[in-house]
Amino acid sequence: MRLRVGDIDSEQMIIRVVQSKGHKDRHVMLPAEVVDLLRQWWKARPTQHDTGVAREQCWLFPGRSDHQPVTTRQFSRLFKHAAKAAGLRKTLSLHSLRHSFATHLLEDGKDIRVIQALLGHDKLETTARYTRVATGIIA
Repeated sequence: MRLRVGDIDSEQMIIRVVQSKGHKDRHVMLPAEVVDLLRQWWKARPTQHDTGVAREQCWLFPGRSDHQPVTTRQFSRLFKHAAKAAGLRKTLSLHSLRHSFATHLLEDGKDIRVIQALLGHDKLETTARYTRVATGIIA
């Protein structure tokens, strides 16, 4: 939500996430399909608060207030509305995307240490909870 245009690196195909959960900076992969969607969004996004702001510093998801990003609460509401519009009946949250991301990577055969780094976890046990895998199996 707090992504600036300059946080997107389409050459290296990564997103720089600044001060995310746990107040940590990290890099996450950026699939080509997402780059295309972000480019479409950039053309359609509200621009009334971009005046006087360098392009690289513009919020990718601008909020209602001057020079502020969309709030977590606003983004959560949009996410729940989109899930309902898509016909999903299960109760979902933005945080459930984090669980799904980790689980799909693990199911795809990615190393648990890579997943740990992507999620920014200090302890492997935390990653095991996210992926719903017993720590003993990982060990």
